Amino acid sequence: MATITAAAVRKQIQSGTADPIYLLQGEDEVEKSGLAHEFEELVDEGLRAFNVERIHTGEITTGEKLAAAVSGLVTAVRTLPMMSPRRVVIVLQAQSLLVPKRESEAASRALEELEDLLKAPEPQTTLVLVAGTLDKRSRMYKLLAKQATLVECGVLESVDDAARWVVNRVAAAEMKIEPAGARLLAERCGTDVKRLRNDVDRLLLYALGQKSISLDDVREVVGPAALQDDWAMANAIEAGDGKTALRQLALMLDAGAAPEQIMGQLGWLVRTKFPMQVPAMLRPAVQALFRTDLDLKRSAGEPRVLLERLVVELCARGAGRPSQAGGARRY
Repeated sequence: MATITAAAVRKQIQSGTADPIYLLQGEDEVEKSGLAHEFEELVDEGLRAFNVERIHTGEITTGEKLAAAVSGLVTAVRTLPMMSPRRVVIVLQAQSLLVPKRESEAASRALEELEDLLKAPEPQTTLVLVAGTLDKRSRMYKLLAKQATLVECGVLESVDDAARWVVNRVAAAEMKIEPAGARLLAERCGTDVKRLRNDVDRLLLYALGQKSISLDDVREVVGPAALQDDWAMANAIEAGDGKTALRQLALMLDAGAAPEQIMGQLGWLVRTKFPMQVPAMLRPAVQALFRTDLDLKRSAGEPRVLLERLVVELCARGAGRPSQAGGARRY
């Protein structure tokens, strides 16, 4: 079967169609849990008590417990829906079933029964397996790769995905966030899950003791603008793109970056990249750096204006030279 994103699964759910088996995988536990819950929408709300079953497998320590868990799962899946065209069975911590820690004759028989279920799924039931990391070399994973729709959670494709991710992450902390606040954070951070996670963590700390996070709270924490890439300004200078470099400089300053921090980045760029790419421009670029540094220290002008002038000079000296793969990003 195919590997698809969480966004693609949501489109299937909204259309009322679903595949027989899904494996939700990935390291983002909040996203997996939230997406699993959304499968309930395949069943009318008034009929979910009869047609939606959630199974928590927990830790299975013996072959007998594994056999009992698999038997219960098979019964849940094979049960026909009541007054509904579809039944949904959601298995949390499914790795306990799929990759048991102990081997025994009872465990082997249980796994064979589970394999039979996966090979011949119930057409009127959607089975959702929510699992942690699985060994892709294992027999069970290879079977799932053939029989199930694999879903990579934690992969964001749009601002809408990012906003939904923020709402779910805040809800997992037993708080709420205003839709406009979630949207603003998504627009500022884009689809970078790492940036989103860091900013949401900061928000939760900022709003500690509150029941909800407001739009104003988000503005206080993320500032008037956020950077998609901390080294975007340096990359633009390296490419001779003055317009982009100035825009990224403004974002850095608006986000609270100190002039000294920006000067450090520009100094690294000139020392590291200019000697290789435009050696003839190295001396004037170093002189421009020293002049700007001195002007900043003696308050000889508005820091923003001084930095803008320096960025324009560096872009002009680098204009037209070929950019290197990977740009000026520092590792």
